[in-house]
Amino acid sequence: MLPCTQKLSQLSWKPKGVILSGGPYSVYDADAPHVDPAVFELDVPVLGVCYGLQEIAWNHGKNVSAGERKEYGHAVLNVTRHTDAAPHVDVLFSGLDASLEVWMSHGDKLASLPPNFVTIATTANAPFAGIAHKDRKLYGIQFHPEVTHTAKGKAIIENFAVKLCQCRQNWTMERFVDTEIERIRAVVGPTGQVIGAVSGGVDSTVAAKLMKEAIGDRFHAILVDNGVMRLNECEIVHETLTKGLNINLTVVDASEEFLGKLKGVTDPEVKRKIIGNTFIEVFQREAERVVKESGGAVDFLLQGTLYPDVIESISFKGPSATIKTHHNVGGLLENMKLKLIEPLRELFKDEVRVLGTNLGIPEDLVWRHPFPGPGIAIRVIGEVTPEQVAIARKADHIFIEEIKAAGLYREISQAYAALLPVKAVGVMGDKRVHDQVIALRAVQTTDYMTADWYDFDGKFMRKVAGRIVNEVDGVCRVLYDVTQKPPGTIEFQ
Repeated sequence: MLPCTQKLSQLSWKPKGVILSGGPYSVYDADAPHVDPAVFELDVPVLGVCYGLQEIAWNHGKNVSAGERKEYGHAVLNVTRHTDAAPHVDVLFSGLDASLEVWMSHGDKLASLPPNFVTIATTANAPFAGIAHKDRKLYGIQFHPEVTHTAKGKAIIENFAVKLCQCRQNWTMERFVDTEIERIRAVVGPTGQVIGAVSGGVDSTVAAKLMKEAIGDRFHAILVDNGVMRLNECEIVHETLTKGLNINLTVVDASEEFLGKLKGVTDPEVKRKIIGNTFIEVFQREAERVVKESGGAVDFLLQGTLYPDVIESISFKGPSATIKTHHNVGGLLENMKLKLIEPLRELFKDEVRVLGTNLGIPEDLVWRHPFPGPGIAIRVIGEVTPEQVAIARKADHIFIEEIKAAGLYREISQAYAALLPVKAVGVMGDKRVHDQVIALRAVQTTDYMTADWYDFDGKFMRKVAGRIVNEVDGVCRVLYDVTQKPPGTIEFQ
């Protein structure tokens, strides 16, 4: 994976094919990033996705413009076959139905078909949703095949990578585990010590187990109680990791330190940076403690960073824009003394779950819903206080408890309760109240790059809302968020 600004002349190898990804810019803007034109002279298959499609068109006639209507979310793609054209034209959609459910995320679109191209797919809003060159293996698609909600997206990518580029399919999770353990041992050395951020979520748990397999007790897991954890989180995680997975774990209570620094802060990016920086400060203090107790230097910090974290956090003059700063990607201290080890950095959530299963981690841990590093701090919209955290925490516990009781937990990828920074009028005990509002969110996804809201029935929602307003002091209303990703993110902040 290389930035679009990569010059092909600087590569020491020739790719089997090229995929030009999506991006937030408009190709016709003066400062828009553009791929090295040499890509189109490589004589290898090229697939442009969304912005990549528009980049292909820009290099073959510059016929891209702003669409009259933006297109986000589900769309129906109609495939056009060309039996009288060269055989390669129809390969991208070979073996697939004539009508496909796809996921769109764009405002610009092709104004006309580039010279020597044919249309291979359309939607109601995008007449050139798929194009192919008549003579060369050059393709562009307006939708995103790489995300969960494009139903046959993997098959489309397989058609390109395997049938058109002739790539071998020899990557396995078993090979990844063996290679990564060898890499960790080589980086850390025979005596090196590593401390690791553990939250109890699947990402940090799998990363911790992998590190344990690689270097044994020279790995020191640390769970920081930052004051914004879920109900009984620290106790549950300590029990699970120490007794269940035999991981060397220390729980550090730094709740007053975190909450003190968050006092008066309302901006979500500032919250994330404060929490990320404070995490590192705590870890560095713990590293010094480990040095004193073990007599060996601690040079490394393990984190369970995933590839979606990287994509949404890193911004440069190229294919990405910062969506939000993840505390373990863009919220770290510039002068941090510890070196990062991120073994899961190029994996997605579904791959991490496969990895966890292969490592023997119990199913309930592998399938536990994700919990953000900044915790409830980014689910309390506005200032984070102990009182506001307590309200969000209790409402969240009720919501998850009812989801599990209804047997829906595995159907839902992530669910939580957020506390909104508004008050609404209600009536309780025959008197007027002016209390706060809880927003519930539950989504389905596998890659966490796109997500759709879970369609609960009215009976379930009525029960959850009733419990929250009756059991959580200070709340008089409950709302349910039905926004897809995009345009919304999974977390509120």
